[in-house]
Amino acid sequence: MIPSAVAHEVTRALHDFLATGFGPANPALASVLDDFLAEPENLVKGPYLSLALPPKLAPEGGEAFPEIPLGFAPYRHQRIAHRRLDSAAPHGGCSTVVATGTGSGKTECFLWPILDHCRRHAGEEGVKAILVYPMNALAFDQARRLAKIIHGTPALRGKVSAGLYVGEREKLPHTTMGPEHLVTDRETLRERPPDILLTNYKMLDFLLIRPPDAGLWRRNEPGTLRYLVVDELHTFDGPQGTDLACLIRRLKDRLQVPRQTIGAEHPGLICVGTSATVGGEENSAELRKYVDDLFGQPFDTAAIVTEERQSIDDVLGSAIIQRHLSPQAGLGETTDPANYPDAERYLKAQHKLFFGTAIEGDWQAKGWRIALAGKLREHLMFVNLLRTVADGPLPFVDVAARMRASLPLSIEPAQARREANGLLNALCALIAAAREDDGAGGVKPFLR
Repeated sequence: MIPSAVAHEVTRALHDFLATGFGPANPALASVLDDFLAEPENLVKGPYLSLALPPKLAPEGGEAFPEIPLGFAPYRHQRIAHRRLDSAAPHGGCSTVVATGTGSGKTECFLWPILDHCRRHAGEEGVKAILVYPMNALAFDQARRLAKIIHGTPALRGKVSAGLYVGEREKLPHTTMGPEHLVTDRETLRERPPDILLTNYKMLDFLLIRPPDAGLWRRNEPGTLRYLVVDELHTFDGPQGTDLACLIRRLKDRLQVPRQTIGAEHPGLICVGTSATVGGEENSAELRKYVDDLFGQPFDTAAIVTEERQSIDDVLGSAIIQRHLSPQAGLGETTDPANYPDAERYLKAQHKLFFGTAIEGDWQAKGWRIALAGKLREHLMFVNLLRTVADGPLPFVDVAARMRASLPLSIEPAQARREANGLLNALCALIAAAREDDGAGGVKPFLR
């Protein structure tokens, strides 16, 4: 999906619907609606544009958990979270809230300490970590990811087990783990409780009260359960937050989880919350009070882990501006997504417009996408866009208006506005397509 192109198509569809379905019957007023819809802000508010600069990398190298290496350089906030959540550390692990942006690697923050703990306690029976997700779709997605990690890591494969227990039943549930799936057969999970259990909070409630599910917990001794993760923490507010807080207290009582106090030599349950929409240094005290109440145990003053993003200069590196747009006819037509049958042809045309050359190599390969990131760094319009949206999300029309003076546009105001919007849409499409090497043989988005 190309976000800028989708936004353009939705806006155009709405415009066409209103223009054709609600036109005045009086011919003398025929132009009234057209004039009204010609002003973008009369039709819709937004879309809004932001470019999230990447988080800063951790200053120190090496692997936090050598037996289960990340395979890439971690971000600063990931390294901080690993140190706090490591149950083998002298402090025994500290409850933590990972309050970083979308796509910042929150899952890696808690998953690696949990996997390492389960690896070190592989011979001990019982559920050692519970991961609670607000929606089954998230649980399924993370289950596939976890299965791939465990299967692909020799230190974990065959030694660490994980199961998915949600309300939806599969036609052919899995009794063993595989490279693409966890254990999902309920009888198997009851007979052989997994080290890591993925579920949702409603199902966890049932698991604590239904007699057939009692077997899931029968091998848990006091202290066996060490991790409780609540993903998308912001979704648990109001009555749902109260329900979850009561559920956590019942869970602790049922499994005889030792009471945790700050500074204890061997703390009990290590609680983790993640969210991309809560947190920040300005409200850390309020957030800590919330998680204190939710999890029923104290979070220390350093419990809120936030991200520190790179600067514009960090992103641009040593790149020198070598590319710019030249005046040419038909900009509006060239940049209109509606003129192309698919995303591939649209992106290829925009690449030719901005860089003067066709995309080299196989379209399905990652090479041209990585090269695209380097080309963008050298383009004047991209650099100007970075500086324009550096302070946060702005309405798309405002960004286009600010950049209009530096673009080779028509003299006629209405046409110049359409061309500026089209060029900005095209640039955003190229940014969305660009990738960078993640250091582990894969790629990651250039900017979000």
